[in-house]
Order: sequence, then structure tokens, then C-alpha cells
Amino acid sequence: MANAETALKEATTAIDGALGAALVDYTSGMALGTIGGGKDLDLTVAAAGNTDVVRAKVRTMEMLGLHEEIEDILITLGTQYHLIRLLKARGTNGLFLYLALDKNRANLAMARHQLKKIEAELEV
Repeated sequence: MANAETALKEATTAIDGALGAALVDYTSGMALGTIGGGKDLDLTVAAAGNTDVVRAKVRTMEMLGLHEEIEDILITLGTQYHLIRLLKARGTNGLFLYLALDKNRANLAMARHQLKKIEAELEV
């Protein structure tokens, strides 16, 4: 089992094109851990902003009466992919992994697969 720091390191080293990653508590909007990022990608700001995205999607699904679980949310920008994976393992309720990818270097399908694997190994 991997702790948060190990999981984030794996996300940025094992996933081609990774620019940064964060483990986020969407009940508070706080980043529990971050790696990567930089002056053009403030992961603390991204964590708080993407918390709003997750909350809005959860609310919308409730209003629609959809009884499904969100696997991930993809935001596609001109040069980047932003991938949000809601965690489902015991003890991870209210958490998500956030991954920013360089669109020209990343393989989106492989990134989703790797993030799912990282989630399965994560122990919080």
C-alpha cells in the first residue's frame, strides 16, 4: 500500500506528460499533498477550484436522480488535460486525485489507467 506522498510521486513519474498532481479533500477544498506544478500551475489553487467542480457535479447528479459513481472528470484545455479521479477505497471518502497533463506528451487512456492503479494502491 502506498501513502499519499508515494502515490503522488508515482503519478508524476509513471504517467507520461504529468505536470503535477494533488490529493484533495473536497469537503474542505484543501490539498493534502501536492507534487509538481510551478508558476503556471499553482496546485493549491487548482485543488480549491476543482473542489467546486466536483461539488457541482455531485449536486447535479443528485438533482438528476442519477445513482452512479463518478469515476473521473476530464477537463480539456488547449495544451493540457486536467483529470480528477474521485477515490472510492475505504477511508478515502471525500477525496480525489487531481492530475495535470501536457496534452502533447500524454496518452489520456494510459493516464486514466495508471491513476486507477495508483488509487487502488493508495492508503490514506
